[in-house]
Amino acid sequence: MRAASRLMRDVDDGLPSAVAELRALFPHTGRAAVVGLTGAPGAGKSSLADRLIAHWRGLGKTIGVVAVDPTSPFSGGAILGDRIRMQEHATDPDVFIRSLATRGALGGLSRATADSVAIMEAMGKEIVLVETVGVGQDEIDVAGLAHCVVVVVVPGMGDDVQAIKAGILEVADVFAVNKADREGADRTTRELRSMIELRRVTQAAPPPGAPEAWEPPIVQTVATEPRGIAELSDAIFEELAFLDRTGRRAERDAQRARTAFLALLRERLLSTALAKLAQEQGRLDEVAGRIAARQADPWALAAELAGG
Repeated sequence: MRAASRLMRDVDDGLPSAVAELRALFPHTGRAAVVGLTGAPGAGKSSLADRLIAHWRGLGKTIGVVAVDPTSPFSGGAILGDRIRMQEHATDPDVFIRSLATRGALGGLSRATADSVAIMEAMGKEIVLVETVGVGQDEIDVAGLAHCVVVVVVPGMGDDVQAIKAGILEVADVFAVNKADREGADRTTRELRSMIELRRVTQAAPPPGAPEAWEPPIVQTVATEPRGIAELSDAIFEELAFLDRTGRRAERDAQRARTAFLALLRERLLSTALAKLAQEQGRLDEVAGRIAARQADPWALAAELAGG
């Protein structure tokens, strides 16, 4: 556990020594079910995650949790407070919780998220729960990382129709209507069902012999009681079983590999460009001045820094 903690810290800090260890761990990854938990701020994702952990531990599962918190654009700091709601599991040796800051990354995840998930898989965790930062409607990176994406919505948070049109809801494998003891929970559930029905009607009919399609179930939950947690867990396991039964888990794994590889490639290209900038820091102000005076072509300079 200490070794995993140190490696995740080194990965998050971008230390070159972490790469060799990640390469050594790579053959032992890819065995866990990765569940993404996403939704708007204040939807109760952390409380729901806490209840899911407790339920899965009751089933004898070993759990890893990656909780991503926003980084302040002004101070550069992050509270990393999601673990506060999961303190009940802090002493459980079969639960490993890691908080990460976004460090400016968009899409709801940190740059180190995929590597942290891989480390937890190598630790032997059966389920890895990834809780995104909760930044709004474009938090869809988790769809490329998880086998099952749970989108958490709550009644009474703004225009439901606008939320339904948002891209974040289109990545859902399971919907959780949390805080279902509030007024409007049934209306939110009905609107979600209407959205799913509309999507099914507007999509082209599948050709004969095409594999069956997954229709996202909607589960009402109240994390504080708790209520609906077992039903939510069952819906997640049903989706995972569907992936295995239809052979689509391999597709999800390929999608995860693609997402992780592109993130690694972007990181390497950005590091190379920043290193070149650092070497030419003395010229940077001069170059910026020439660009501002329209005496230099910023596209050509950017292409040069990026290696052509």
